[in-house]
Amino acid sequence: MKKNTVSFSVIRRLPRYYRFLGDLLASGVGRISSKELAERMHLTASQIRQDLNCFGGFGQQGYGYNIHQLHREIGKIIGVDHDLQAILIGAGNLGQAIATHMHFEKRGFTLTGIFDCDAQKVGRQVAGLQVQHSDDLSAFCAQRHPTIAILCIPKTAAAQVAESLVELGITGFWNFSHYDLRVDHKNVVVENVHLGDSLLTLCYQATHNIHTPDFL
Repeated sequence: MKKNTVSFSVIRRLPRYYRFLGDLLASGVGRISSKELAERMHLTASQIRQDLNCFGGFGQQGYGYNIHQLHREIGKIIGVDHDLQAILIGAGNLGQAIATHMHFEKRGFTLTGIFDCDAQKVGRQVAGLQVQHSDDLSAFCAQRHPTIAILCIPKTAAAQVAESLVELGITGFWNFSHYDLRVDHKNVVVENVHLGDSLLTLCYQATHNIHTPDFL
């Protein structure tokens, strides 16, 4: 299986498979058919089989899927066992909420540092880490070598901050800055997250009474 042969729509569905299977494990369920999984996820059994076949397929006809095995294999495909070192830039309300509630260790990351340029935030404890001044980023990256940066900063600063972080060795961005970040560097990936866009989508659906599948 070559990574570039898997469509992005399938990649987008992998975390949802991982989450649903994790919930089933926590409920003590040991195996499940593609039909039963499809009913829970509001997909089709055919869609699930097609998605999983992109990675070799994991079910047995007449038996279904071993949930523990499938959950583990999808986790490996996603990369949750890689322990990517991450830093968070911007210790405001959003940054603090993400640092505190995201449970990075369950999703393949370790949050190793939090930074802000506001002197009033520097020194505070957030998620067990002391907020450091942004001026200390260079020394921190040279010592700890994080590869992922979470941006919870104003949109006006995003492009410049991202460029500086790439020079410090960052190769991936989780961007909450309300700016469509594009980093023109080979091997640097960006996940732009627009919470406002999601809310506007909900506004449209509520206004027009449109009911769409919970996942496409």
